[in-house]
Amino acid sequence: MPVALMAGSWLDLYGNWRLCSLRNRKPFCSSSRFTMKETSPMLPSNRSRNQPRAVRPWPLSGMDYPDTRRKPHILGKLLMAVILTAFCILILKQSPGFVSTSVFSHHEPGVTHVLVTGGAGYIGSHAALRLLKDSYRVTIVDNLSRGNIGAIKVLQQLFPEPGRLQFIYADLGDARVVNRIFTENAFDAVMHFAAVAYVGESTLEPLRYYHNITANTLVILEAMAAHGVKTLIYSSTCATYGEPEKMPITELTPQNPINPYGKAKKMAEDIILDFSKKSDMAIMILRYFNVIGSDPEGRLGEAPRPELREHGRISGACFDAALGIIPGLKVKGTDYQTSDGTCIRDYIDVTDLVDAHVKALDKAMPTKVGIYNVGTGKGRSVKEFVEACKKATGVSIKVDYLERRPGDYAEVYSDPSKINRELNWTARYTNLEESLSVAWRWQKLHLTGYGSQ
Repeated sequence: MPVALMAGSWLDLYGNWRLCSLRNRKPFCSSSRFTMKETSPMLPSNRSRNQPRAVRPWPLSGMDYPDTRRKPHILGKLLMAVILTAFCILILKQSPGFVSTSVFSHHEPGVTHVLVTGGAGYIGSHAALRLLKDSYRVTIVDNLSRGNIGAIKVLQQLFPEPGRLQFIYADLGDARVVNRIFTENAFDAVMHFAAVAYVGESTLEPLRYYHNITANTLVILEAMAAHGVKTLIYSSTCATYGEPEKMPITELTPQNPINPYGKAKKMAEDIILDFSKKSDMAIMILRYFNVIGSDPEGRLGEAPRPELREHGRISGACFDAALGIIPGLKVKGTDYQTSDGTCIRDYIDVTDLVDAHVKALDKAMPTKVGIYNVGTGKGRSVKEFVEACKKATGVSIKVDYLERRPGDYAEVYSDPSKINRELNWTARYTNLEESLSVAWRWQKLHLTGYGSQ
């Protein structure tokens, strides 16, 4: 019921009750003002039209007001109306159908509003930080299954100004919720990071990976198409290439993923590319390699959590070993066809990675699709990585060598010449020890993640 109508109805009921109590009369003490059509409120049967004006009854909301001596009670009625109106507004604001007006709900000249899915996660939070620093308006959507509310709090503290940042707790698997988010917000672009992202875990829970990565990307695309959001920066992975025969990997290297994580990402890419053929959307797909590092100013990092320790990045395991949380580092696989028998990877600093995303956003063109590898172009073995981590932490980490991890491949590193040339992007933080040193400083100060601040 509209606020005004509710307030008016309560005002009449209040007046009805006051009239009954003051005059102790029955005729107007019925349940609703709508029953009054049977009797004229202006001409009650016990009064005469010839009465002096000063003592004639006068109407308010269809009711007889007794006389001028009762006029002070108007203040009480107005007070009641104000209280009821405020109460109605409070109830409506908490209703699922209530839409509040904010700067996030309309486009503003000169301001680009970016939806960052997975913005509470490791990479997404660093991307949100960079966007905010560059004066973008940012909405983060995350279900916090792998993200951390602490990262959101840090961003809110750094950018407290109204209209800069908002966080929405939501699951991208719920299409109705996603559609409502797009209805209530005026997005100019989407950076889609949200995804589970562990190769080993994907071999144990393949259906989860197809739902979370492939199906959720389809939900985002449908919402973008329905609401006219024209720019997508998609977070993909070198895992879509599988184990290529030739190194380094270019964007034309055949994609033959060998684990559910890589397969789910490739399927999402295929959906995006098929959609782009009949769309004027500007699309950038970034296939990036192994991410390390933290914000150089120590504001954000990769918060430890159980599944990260079980399936996640080697840098986290190195730090846990250096801190004594685990007895040593477990290196899985020493019989690969590489120089020292361990896997070779291309390690990209998170600060460089988010810089590539911002440049992709700046260069995105309607009806065009850009696909880029984001890496340093240098392959480093796991043994090399462990030695760099020992130097960064100053700890002699114990290393146990185990059997291969299912779904892993021997050698993967990029040829970044296309992104160097077309987006004017080059990795700057290429010293492995320095990137690990920055991340180590954050880890030492956040032994339990953001909760230790």
